[in-house]
Order: sequence, then C-alpha cells, then structure tokens
Amino acid sequence: MADYLPLKGEDGEGEAAEAEEEEPKPIPRTRTITRLASLDVFRGLAVFLMIFVDYGGSVFPIIAHSPWNGVHLADFVMPFFLFISGVSLSLVYKNVSNKVQATQKAMLRAAELFLLGILLQGGYLHGLNSLTFGVDIERIRWLGILQRISIGYIVAALCQIWLSRRQREVGLFKSYYLHWCVAFSLSAIYLGLLYGLYVPDWQFKLSESTSSVSFSNDGDVVYMVKCAVRGDLGPACNSAGMIDRYVLGADHLYKKPGYKNSKECRSSKNGEVFDSPPSWCYAPFDPEGILSSLTAAVTSIIGLHYGHVLEQLEDHKDRLLQWLLSSVSLFFIGLFLTFIGIPLNKPLYTISYMLLTSGTAGMTFCALYLLVDVGGFKRLTFLLEWIGKHSLSIFVLVSSNLVVVAVQGFYWASPENNIINWIVTRVVKR
Repeated sequence: MADYLPLKGEDGEGEAAEAEEEEPKPIPRTRTITRLASLDVFRGLAVFLMIFVDYGGSVFPIIAHSPWNGVHLADFVMPFFLFISGVSLSLVYKNVSNKVQATQKAMLRAAELFLLGILLQGGYLHGLNSLTFGVDIERIRWLGILQRISIGYIVAALCQIWLSRRQREVGLFKSYYLHWCVAFSLSAIYLGLLYGLYVPDWQFKLSESTSSVSFSNDGDVVYMVKCAVRGDLGPACNSAGMIDRYVLGADHLYKKPGYKNSKECRSSKNGEVFDSPPSWCYAPFDPEGILSSLTAAVTSIIGLHYGHVLEQLEDHKDRLLQWLLSSVSLFFIGLFLTFIGIPLNKPLYTISYMLLTSGTAGMTFCALYLLVDVGGFKRLTFLLEWIGKHSLSIFVLVSSNLVVVAVQGFYWASPENNIINWIVTRVVKR
C-alpha cells in the first residue's frame, strides 16, 4: 500500500501575483503528492533486520530474541513494523470521504494479513526439517507476526478513520486527542489484566515421555505448574499466558517460546533441556498473544502521531523537532519504568518495552528522514527502499522459509543431501 504525503518546496509551491495587477487574485497553491522514501527505507530496514536476526541468530545468539526480560536486536523488529503501519495509515486515510467504505477496506486488508499469517505460521508449512506440509486443525497456531501486525493495523485504522478531527486550526494534539484516549485505555486494560488477574496452578499435556511426570489416561505426559499468584511476570505464572490458554487453548500456542533458551531450561550448546528442568520449560507460550496485542496496538497509534506531524507541519526542521521530542520522551519514560521495576519484555510487550522501542523507532525514522528525504541520499538506501516497497512479498518468500524449502527440495541421491542441511549442520550447529 503506497504511502503519500506533501513535501514542502517541491515543484513550485505557489507563484507570486503579477506586479502590474492592481488587485491581484490569489493563485491556488498546488502541493505535489510525493511518496515518502524514508518510510519505504524504514520498512525495508525492518524486513532486513527480521531476516538477519532469524538466520543470524542461530550463529550469534546475542542478536536473537531475548529469552525473557531484556532486549536484543531482534526485539526491535516487531515494534518497527507496528510503528511503520501507524505512520502509513495516517497518510493513507488522511482524507476520508466515506468512512464506512474506508472501514470496509481497512478490515479487508487486516483480514488478509491475519489469514496469510495463519497459513504461513500456523504450522501448515513444516519448515527446514521436513519437506511435507499440512496441519491438524486442533493444533494450528492462530496468532503470529502478521496476525499481530493486522491487529495493530485495524486498531490504528479505525482510530484514524473515525476518531480524527482534521481542522488544522485545532492543533496537532487536540485534533487527535481521542487517539490518545484509546491508547491510554488499552494500556490501562493491559496493566489491569497483567497485574490484577489471579493465576492458579495449571497443567498441560505433551506426547513426549519422561519419568519425572505423571501420565494421563490417554498416555500423554501431564505437566503441573505451581502458581497461585497475582501479578507475576515470569514465564510460568503470568496472566498473559493464562488468558491465551483459556481463550485459544494450549495446543494452539507457539511450541518453541524464547524462554526455552533461558538458563533455567538450557543445558548444552545443542539447546537440550536438563533431565529435570522446571515444568514450565516444556510449556507452549505465544509471544504474539492476546493480552500483549493491546500494547502492541498502542505502538501503531504512536506511529499515527508521527504521520500527523507529516500532515500538519510542512517544514523539515519543525517535523524533526517534533519527532525528536516525542521519541526522546518515549525512550526515557520507558527507561524510567524499567528502573522502577517494570521489565523490558517482548513476549509480554510490557509498557516499558512498548515505550522504549517506540522511541527507538521514532529516532530511527528521524535519522532516515534526515538522510533520505532531507539530504537526498537515496542512492545509499535504494536497496532498502526496494525491499520496503515489496516487503510483504519478501516476508512470504523468505521469512516463512518458502525460499529455503524450495532450495532444500534439490538434493543429491537422498533428501538429506541438500545445501540447506549442509549449511545448518556445518555452520549453524557448529
């Protein structure tokens, strides 16, 4: 979806009236609608980072997702995408003549992203270790990367379509105060559920066998997790996981959450667990779950604000000043919340994580805007700009392993003798 906005000073923005006219008539100011190159570059950068951390994280764990608390390079990718979607929506829906039609268009777009996410990350494609496909509906994963982006997309789109007051004289913040009301409401609901819900002891079943656990009548292994707490933010007893287990079901959650790489669960360089690790090390958990989607949507609303600055301020200096003020404020508020006890946590998408990563996204956008749209150094970023213009296609082909699976399909004598398996066994697992 193309993102457009007027840039000041391009293509003769208004001409002076002829001096000899006694009563000069005002000449209409024509504003060229120009694609914002820096936004495409930012989107391309996010796609590049996603691919880099997905494949490079196996070799360099320091850039992969943090097992639980803390942030690594990979933990900035999702907030970047959500932030970009907010900026884009403020431009795409800045002049809405038919709100119902615009809403239908936004909902259709969000549904397409959500369903595509289920196809790509729901378990239908079996990935690098198998050339087969297909998924049991009782175990399909309903949430994932594209699904989260679609949720942030539709929340921000509805805010932009229905809750905007676009009179220029009203002011930048007053025109969109209802957007901030939604953002604060989502954050309040998130905090209330995260810290207020009581998490009882719970259990889950797996098909693997182990001597340290009891068995159910159908032969599955039954794991018991002791909780009986309120407001816990650990991997085992947080309310976000409880909500997902109740609403979605444990069988529909992500089977390889990042906390399985934590010290409590990891024993060797092969990533295998101890003979008797905590029971929650085996539990599924979705880092794109229901509760954390609330604060993820706030990131898209923050992105809307940056798009509104583009729409209402025409001078580059004014735009950058407004963005930097917002970005630095968000970053340091998030840092302050971390110091007072709210951890930076991507799987839970905590308030501190949301603010700090949104501030980082804003500062990155400032740098790219200054480099590309102000400085005009497009040759340095033309590859990222091209990636950004084709981001969804590249996501489908690369990040979901379709390209890798296609390459893996060519082998010598037996399916195991393929170039992907050679790279994995000799480079990644070395």
